[in-house]
Amino acid sequence: MSNRSRNVNLHIFLSDKEAEILDKKFQLSGKSSKSQFIRQLILEGFIYEIDFSEIQRNNYLLSNISNNLNQVAHRINETRSIFQSDIDQIKKEMEKLWQLQRSTLSMLPSGKQ
Repeated sequence: MSNRSRNVNLHIFLSDKEAEILDKKFQLSGKSSKSQFIRQLILEGFIYEIDFSEIQRNNYLLSNISNNLNQVAHRINETRSIFQSDIDQIKKEMEKLWQLQRSTLSMLPSGKQ
């Protein structure tokens, strides 16, 4: 009988691409063995399922805001002057951008559990 504290053998099948990714991540990890690397992933790693539909929605909204800002810029270039209402509109659109950015960042996993 072996004197090992780890007595469960794990055997998995990987595609060529998965094996390549595992090798690259293992090399970047600085661990001395793949077993040590995989144990650390099991004990400390996280798997995230990210719903990209919200990001797609945000991209659509960002596109709308960008179009609005371009319209204001065209108006400024045509008249060679800027009005307070134009500045207010730009500020309003920029605040929407920041709110959207904060909302998107708040949905990302923090890496803490």
